[in-house]
Amino acid sequence: MNKCFIVDGHCDSIGYLSNQGRTLSIPNEGGQWDIPRAKSSDISLQFMAAFIETKFKPFMATIRGLELIETIHDFVEENSDQLFLLETKSDLSRIPDPTKIGVLLSVEGGEIIGENLFMLDIIYRLGVRSLGLTWNHRNALGDGVWEHETKSRLTKLGQEAVKRMNQLGMLIDVSHLNENGFWHVLERTTYPIAATHSCAYSLCPNPRNLTDDQLRALAKNKGIVGVNFYPGFLKESGPVTRKDVVRHISYIAEVAGVETVGFGSDFDGIDETPDGLENVSDFSYLLDDLTKAGFSAKEIEQIAGRNFMRVLSDVLK
Repeated sequence: MNKCFIVDGHCDSIGYLSNQGRTLSIPNEGGQWDIPRAKSSDISLQFMAAFIETKFKPFMATIRGLELIETIHDFVEENSDQLFLLETKSDLSRIPDPTKIGVLLSVEGGEIIGENLFMLDIIYRLGVRSLGLTWNHRNALGDGVWEHETKSRLTKLGQEAVKRMNQLGMLIDVSHLNENGFWHVLERTTYPIAATHSCAYSLCPNPRNLTDDQLRALAKNKGIVGVNFYPGFLKESGPVTRKDVVRHISYIAEVAGVETVGFGSDFDGIDETPDGLENVSDFSYLLDDLTKAGFSAKEIEQIAGRNFMRVLSDVLK
């Protein structure tokens, strides 16, 4: 079994704490991520997303987002013997830490800032280091993938947000952004960006996935795509297994280079998983599958964590 540290670019597990009062400090029955199982799979850095549910949009989105951010802070503080919050480039030197998992605080959906650019500075002060400009819908920054027929680009506020995120040292996440918005971000950004939990459109033509041109553009930008484990993004029909995750990783590596791909599980944000990849403890089997697929030990280290680390080193202050 391969042993190397893992960075996972997206999970929604904090919703369990906020909505159901479940703990993530013991194995979570019915859940896909918790601290013991993450440590068993050598997770060294976990992006934890504050996902603002649709029922809170638009008028309560900021309040809900702040509530989720506070929940993540409470979670990290209550488990400070096992977790630490990653906020600066110097914090990257702590990874891998054999005793603690790093947590990178992200927000899924620019609705948290409403139409107020200054909210970016506020959530940055609160520890947020990655922001998905949209979820699937339209907001004040741009259009999500469910609005792709509009073929619209970023709004003026969206363009200002990209510039300010670059200045602050905040990773721009385009996973849910429509394609024209994706291209507009690349025109405006001066730093690498990420699609933290997406897959390859050529293998599964879902609007949440990235075309070959987008993958190549991410490579040119020195950005990254974290392959999502949701079966509906991996395969159009039929049973889905870990091999389908490897298939997307292999394809992205072929099209955009092995340095452009990582993991973005979406655990606890998906209601189905590939067979053999039911929860975070199964990551180690995925590494074995990459070996069988012909990836070298160095390439597996890149995919597992070093590619995300490189992007964060370029972006964070």
